[in-house]
Amino acid sequence: MLLLIPLDGDDVQSAQISPILSAKKWALLEIGAGEIVDITLYDSKEDIDEWIDAVVVVNDYEPVMDFIEMQTMVLVAHTQKTIDEIFEAYLFKELNDLSW
Repeated sequence: MLLLIPLDGDDVQSAQISPILSAKKWALLEIGAGEIVDITLYDSKEDIDEWIDAVVVVNDYEPVMDFIEMQTMVLVAHTQKTIDEIFEAYLFKELNDLSW
């Protein structure tokens, strides 16, 4: 499972989710057996060659049409900010579906 998160910085411990248009880095989390197997940072989402299972955005008003067209699930982290918080919310199915 690959989960993509736009971040406001490049320190995976302290970076927080950011709006898509102001993302400084993109974190690609490889998830397996209920844990993070690997985190890879990218400068741009266009640099990612792998199939992304889901993208997590900061609110319902993000420009996500590119992801929807690629049939990538879009999840919203309304209160979660860090990678750890988002991952935990993902595991417990606490992230919201995108509302239209």
